[in-house]
Amino acid sequence: MSEDKQDGARSAALLYHEFPKPGKLEIRATKPLANGRDLARAYSPGVAEACLEIKADPSNAARYTSRGNLVAVVSNGTAVLGLGNIGALASKPVMEGKAVLFKTFANIDCFDIELNEPDPVKLAEIVCALEPTFGAVNLEDIKAPDCFIVEQICRERMNIPVFHDDQHGTAIVVGAAATNALRVTGKRFEDIKIVSTGGGAAGIACLNMLLKLGVKRENIWLCDIHGLVHEGREIDMNPQKAAYAQKTDLRTLDEVIDGADLFLGLSGPGVLKPEMVARMAPRPIVFALANPMPEILPDEVRSVAPDAIIATGRSDFPNQVNNVLCFPFIFRGALDVGATEINDAMQIACIEGIAALARATTSAEAAAAYAGEQLTFGADYLIPKPFDRRLIGVVASAVAKAAMDSGVATRPLDDIEAYRERLNQSVFKSALIMRPVFEAARNAERRIVFAEGEDERVLRAAQAISEETTDKPILIGRPEVIESRIERAGLTLKAGVDFDLVNPENDPRYRDYWQSYHSIMARRGVTPDLARAIMRTNTTAIGAVMVQRGEADSLICGTFGQYLWHLKYVNQILGRDGLRPVGALSLIIADTGPLFIADTQIHPEPTPEQIAETVRGCARHIRRFGIAPQVALCSGSQFGNLDSGSGRRMRAALEILDGMGLDFTYEGEMPVDVALDGDLRARLLPESRMEGAANALVFASTDAAGAARNILKMRAGGLEVGPILMGMGNRAHIVTPSITPRGLLNIAALAGTPVSTYS
Repeated sequence: MSEDKQDGARSAALLYHEFPKPGKLEIRATKPLANGRDLARAYSPGVAEACLEIKADPSNAARYTSRGNLVAVVSNGTAVLGLGNIGALASKPVMEGKAVLFKTFANIDCFDIELNEPDPVKLAEIVCALEPTFGAVNLEDIKAPDCFIVEQICRERMNIPVFHDDQHGTAIVVGAAATNALRVTGKRFEDIKIVSTGGGAAGIACLNMLLKLGVKRENIWLCDIHGLVHEGREIDMNPQKAAYAQKTDLRTLDEVIDGADLFLGLSGPGVLKPEMVARMAPRPIVFALANPMPEILPDEVRSVAPDAIIATGRSDFPNQVNNVLCFPFIFRGALDVGATEINDAMQIACIEGIAALARATTSAEAAAAYAGEQLTFGADYLIPKPFDRRLIGVVASAVAKAAMDSGVATRPLDDIEAYRERLNQSVFKSALIMRPVFEAARNAERRIVFAEGEDERVLRAAQAISEETTDKPILIGRPEVIESRIERAGLTLKAGVDFDLVNPENDPRYRDYWQSYHSIMARRGVTPDLARAIMRTNTTAIGAVMVQRGEADSLICGTFGQYLWHLKYVNQILGRDGLRPVGALSLIIADTGPLFIADTQIHPEPTPEQIAETVRGCARHIRRFGIAPQVALCSGSQFGNLDSGSGRRMRAALEILDGMGLDFTYEGEMPVDVALDGDLRARLLPESRMEGAANALVFASTDAAGAARNILKMRAGGLEVGPILMGMGNRAHIVTPSITPRGLLNIAALAGTPVSTYS
């Protein structure tokens, strides 16, 4: 990296840590504290009730406090990765970062605790004294051999999990990578020879784990800065190293590397030379895990062993051995069953879960985070990527089950599969609210055609459909383009097996399609030549014709281009027999719950009649999610206090709705804050027909609805499901270019279920 780039990276990192407020963590209240009643419950006198319950039964701490979801990240800063002994205070950014990872990946709350205590026994005593505060302890960046002493004392004295991530986290991820590397090469743990460099905490822990996986102790050759660990050596020895001492006259890495199946490096840069790799066993496995520079670079390995299996600790090479694959999820499982420790069974369950996940098809979320990489199980994809959101469900549930089976769970779960599903729901924010839709879709057989079949997001959605449902989607696109993009994305889709294909350049149905389109449009200015051209180039029109002809049940389009352009062809071809676009409805899932917004696309300034139709359409679709509609007609006017255009139209729409005898709750006209604050609305209009917050906001213009939708998405972290095209009988849905693969899967599930089911 050039000096300018290094300076830029340094500046960016410092700005990241300083602004908009210093650090990476803050504390937020989980209960309201808005009035005297709340204060009396949160503190004196109400807090005494929780204290007495815990005094009577200490296990109640998990019911009445955050302890059951709280981890201490503890360090004395004596062995910070890549920086060495920088001290407790300087290690704080690292520990804050670790806490952020816990929260981001597993929704575990953390306090980072940096201690000025170099003595391992005293350090352990301090940590033990913290037990009443925490549900588990993560030891971090403590030098060897002190870390062994600290962990041993803490594990013996504490009745909560204590986990030194530098040891066991690294060992677990190495174990998963080694499991799959041996599967790729056709080798077995009990047969392989391992040569390892690095006798620190991580290196020893990895070797101990490999023994548990089946490696024979006599087949492990451990080297450090002083050479081979051998019987009789006195320099820089400790009991952990001595356990791997070999009885031999060999003394150096160069002398013991011959015939090695696996090199495990946790030492420093340049330790392993290409000529050493050349003398390893056929198809060698090289785990060069030193950071930031590995023991040997991948290109150097391949120069002498092109078929080698290589892993590093860096994110810019394949197979990054990263502890974040492990520690959030092993703690999640341990905390959720109240485990008293993290034992061998739980660690091996973690290994097996990580390894199995890599052998499954990669998820759309992981692919989005790692665009351009091929994520298909094999030599360059031994372990999942950290942003594979399936990790929490697979790994944490495996760990929880192992804790229960091994007898260390104090709060065992009744249903491990239900627990796994809850974990998945915690990751995909749309999962819980989308469940009724997906369940209904499973009971309906509908053919969904995707107009932009060449788009990678569509391909990933098609992969998910093939894995999660029995449906076979239809993709419109050029076969060679789709095939190459499937391969590039590392997907397992096969045309004719997992999806049907329509080739716009050469399809036997082409004549039927252009003639069908011409018959619809002949008296609307479309000539046969124009119809032929459109059916060669316009995939939205092709998909709509397929639906019109009964060859598909629903069309999904809009991953690129302007919404109204797609709507033009959808309405031309499918807008008949009482079907017409009524409005576009977006579901925004935020931390505070679901909120539906309409009309975001169709009518720039709708008439009262169009507003009333939109309200009815909203109610119909909201019920598809198992939710009782509470629709607010939104305007700047508040129950008649302004004679504005939007206020007049909303009041007129309310009169139309009142004359329909509808069976759902609606109210208007009102500003958004009044719609979302039931107490405020009750003060302003005590006889309001709506109680509590509205769950649907219908606006008087697409500008207002679209602005609300985009603000909630971009600034409030809301997840969008939709847009849902109302009024077209579920025969077409037009998404927007910001749609994700998961969003396409959600809209496909909606398209896969007849709307009439919910009328």
